[in-house]
Amino acid sequence: PAVSRPPSEDCLISEMSIQRSLSVGEDWSQDVQSGPSTQLRYSYRVVCSENYYGESCSRLCKRRDDRFGHYVCEADGSLACLPGWTGEYCTEPICLSGCTEQNGYCNKPGECICRPGWQGRYCDECIPHIGCRHGTCKTQWQCICDEGWGGLFCDQDLNYCTHHKPCKNGATCMNTGQGSYTCSCKPGFTGVDCEHEISECDSNPCRNGGSCTDMENGYHCLCPPGYYGTHCEHSALTCIDSPCFNGGTCLEKEQGASYTCVCPFGFTGSNCEKKVDRCTSNPCANDGNCFYLGQIRVCRCRAGFSGQKCEININDCARNPCSNGGTCHDLINDYTCTCLPGYSGRNCDIKTRDECASGPCENGGTCYSGLYSANFVCYCPSGFMGNRCELPVYSVPVTLPPKPVPWIAISMGVGLVALLILFCMIAMVIRQMRMHPEQDLETMNNLSDFQKDNLIPASQLKNTNKNKDLEVDCGLEKSNYKPKNHKLDYNLVKDLTSRGTQEDKYYKSEKCLGEKSPLRLHSEKPECRISAICSPRDSMYQSVFVITEERNECIIATEV
Repeated sequence: PAVSRPPSEDCLISEMSIQRSLSVGEDWSQDVQSGPSTQLRYSYRVVCSENYYGESCSRLCKRRDDRFGHYVCEADGSLACLPGWTGEYCTEPICLSGCTEQNGYCNKPGECICRPGWQGRYCDECIPHIGCRHGTCKTQWQCICDEGWGGLFCDQDLNYCTHHKPCKNGATCMNTGQGSYTCSCKPGFTGVDCEHEISECDSNPCRNGGSCTDMENGYHCLCPPGYYGTHCEHSALTCIDSPCFNGGTCLEKEQGASYTCVCPFGFTGSNCEKKVDRCTSNPCANDGNCFYLGQIRVCRCRAGFSGQKCEININDCARNPCSNGGTCHDLINDYTCTCLPGYSGRNCDIKTRDECASGPCENGGTCYSGLYSANFVCYCPSGFMGNRCELPVYSVPVTLPPKPVPWIAISMGVGLVALLILFCMIAMVIRQMRMHPEQDLETMNNLSDFQKDNLIPASQLKNTNKNKDLEVDCGLEKSNYKPKNHKLDYNLVKDLTSRGTQEDKYYKSEKCLGEKSPLRLHSEKPECRISAICSPRDSMYQSVFVITEERNECIIATEV
């Protein structure tokens, strides 16, 4: 019988297990799972949780707008910067368009904050050096003087005429020094600045009492009755008419057709009608006062001028009134002093307080005190700026490439050392090779230095042992050879004595029988005389004569 089971939530109908790769997406996928008695149809999809992206939902991206980033998330989880921000994590603000990056920066989008020494909306205008009066700059803290100005702060006027234009009425201005000038006036004008107009009638061009009228470009003479001409120089009168006034003397001319008047002192004119006043023409320059001293015209000059016509400007700086290195500037009856820093007063005789004593300038800056309204001014060295040279100048670092290893020099050095060692070894081998032949020659007892066919008696030859040492001492008086004890083996002597009958190939001489100083061999055998011939120095041989008393013959033994 079937066993019934109560309904239960834990009753398992079927069981399945599937392993597969699932793609992330919004679309549903369908699947069927069939069993012996069951069939399961189901749908599924994979959706990433909030702030997760990617094929496996492994990429985390969360929108933010703070100091750690300013961005939103794209569909694939990549960062999209908010307007005005850039960088990998959108942390760098985009400055105002046109802002020079080298001279300005920004903390938020659209800004352009200027670095020290720059100004303007785009930080592209340099700030001149503090105290620069008539100058400009191309970079920060410069003072490039305008035309006509000089000095450290462009405050010295080098072209007074151009800047001030003091000469009037078309006069020509000439610079004569710092702050001084001279005006060259056109005709009809006078004065320091050519400011006074001279009337052309002041020279009294009209004669014979004619009246002068000053015109714009000249003058006109209105002649009295009886005269005519441009200057009323022609007369229709004669001396009969008594034309000369004030006691003048009339002289006829052109046979009475005309006349001329000789005027007494103090009068002039064609008819002596004018009283002479030489001060009328203003002969005294620079507003001098003209007057007569008897019959002599004299100019009384105003203060600051001298000369016969007051034409000389007295140099008030001639007595050097400026103290402590001050510069004097001459004026009219006056002067001014330009004092060095640290001094003031009319004559630069008052010492001012030294603002530079406390050393306000940093980083090696040079301090100048008492310049204009500022208490002090710092002149900064290269690399620093600011009122006290406290700010470093920003610069872009440059990375230099590493220096290459001098392999060529190292290789040449090693090669030279190797060659030196090789030469030393070759020299040692050659030296050894030269020493061995000399030693071999020294062991031979028949090496000598003598001339051929010269027989020199040798010393006594003694047989002291079995080897029969032979001691030979060649005569020193006939040879440059330095004597040595050459040892001759006894077998050699014995061999030489036993071969006396075979010496046809050797030289035989009866001279050796007549030697007066024979060498004697002390032994048990018959006595034998031995004579040694010392070879020349350049010979490679040494000959030994062994003379036996029994055979009465001389045998020559030679060994190479």
